[in-house]
Amino acid sequence: MPRCAPAPEPTLFPDEVSAPSDQFEQEARAKGYQFIAGLDEVGRGPLAGPVIAAAVILPEGYAHPDLNDSKKLTTAKRRAVRDHLLATPGVLWAVGEASVEEIDTINILQASLLAMRRAYEKLSRLPDFLLIDGNRGLRGALPERTLVKGDARCRSIAAASVIAKEHRDDLMDALAKVYPHYGLEKHKGYGTAVHRAAIKTHGLTPIHRRSFCCD
Repeated sequence: MPRCAPAPEPTLFPDEVSAPSDQFEQEARAKGYQFIAGLDEVGRGPLAGPVIAAAVILPEGYAHPDLNDSKKLTTAKRRAVRDHLLATPGVLWAVGEASVEEIDTINILQASLLAMRRAYEKLSRLPDFLLIDGNRGLRGALPERTLVKGDARCRSIAAASVIAKEHRDDLMDALAKVYPHYGLEKHKGYGTAVHRAAIKTHGLTPIHRRSFCCD
């Protein structure tokens, strides 16, 4: 299948659209692509922990009434959507990670893109088209399209946002047991006042990002 140029990105997206659709997947299928993966990441802003990305290929016609940008969902709804995705035949998903050391070495943007690449490369079926949240593509061998606010517009990206968020939250909960003085189970590594105060009292741990201001 020849590589096609990315479709032009609309400058505005109507506020009245409240849930992601399969419009972008259908547009890719109309061009002959069959395995369309949505990609999203979580954890760009925290002071601690890795950045996590997910890649999801949804079967045509997949829908869930609560599927949306993970930031718009309550914890209970997000977990329910994640569980439904993981239990649905035909849903292919994988998670990729970039470590704290990689974030400090190559910067958070490049680490986020690396995590996305690792995620889709771990899928049991290699996609032939990528839908990527944001405005920075991977610029690799696969055709791709970037979508600003894609997690609120595109079903497969929304699914990736949910799986990535739940995976990272579970990871930070586990790390909270290893480093119990930082409240990681509450803020998931973000720079809250409680977290910064704990850093001043107890110092940095191996999971803190040295390139981020941990003052």
